[in-house]
Amino acid sequence: MNVSLSELLKKREILQVERDSELAKKLLAVATDGFKAAEDNVKMGHNDVALQLAYNSMLNAGRALMAAKGYRGSSETHHKTVVLFCSAILPADSSSLVGAFNRFRVRRHDIVYGEIEGGSVGESEARSAIATAREFLELIKSKSS
Repeated sequence: MNVSLSELLKKREILQVERDSELAKKLLAVATDGFKAAEDNVKMGHNDVALQLAYNSMLNAGRALMAAKGYRGSSETHHKTVVLFCSAILPADSSSLVGAFNRFRVRRHDIVYGEIEGGSVGESEARSAIATAREFLELIKSKSS
C-alpha cells in the first residue's frame, strides 16, 4: 500500500480542508463506542456484527486522523481512501496495523455485500478484529493531536 499524500491529493481522492479537532474528537468517541459494542456482540455470539463494528471503529479512527490533519475523502471509494490516507501518513512501523485495517475493510465488504452466509466469522477472527481496532484507535489518538 505504498501511496503518498501527494499522490492522493493529485488523484483528488482526498482534499485538503481546515483542521477540525472537534470533529476528530467526536469521531474518536464514536470509534471507542464502536469497539466496545463489538466486544458486547462477540460475547453474545454475534461475530459477524462484532467484526463489522470493529472495522467501523477503525474507519472512524482513520476519519478522525484525517480531520485532525486537515483532510477529507473525496472519492467514491471512501473507505479505501481512509485506509490509503492512514498508510500514507502513519509511520512505517504501523504498516501491519494499516494492513489489518485494509483486510477488515475487505472482509466487512464481503459480509455486507457479498454472498457470504451469516456466521462466517469465527469468534477468534472477531476477537482479533476487536484487539486490532483497540490498538489502531490508540495509535490514532497519539497521532491526532
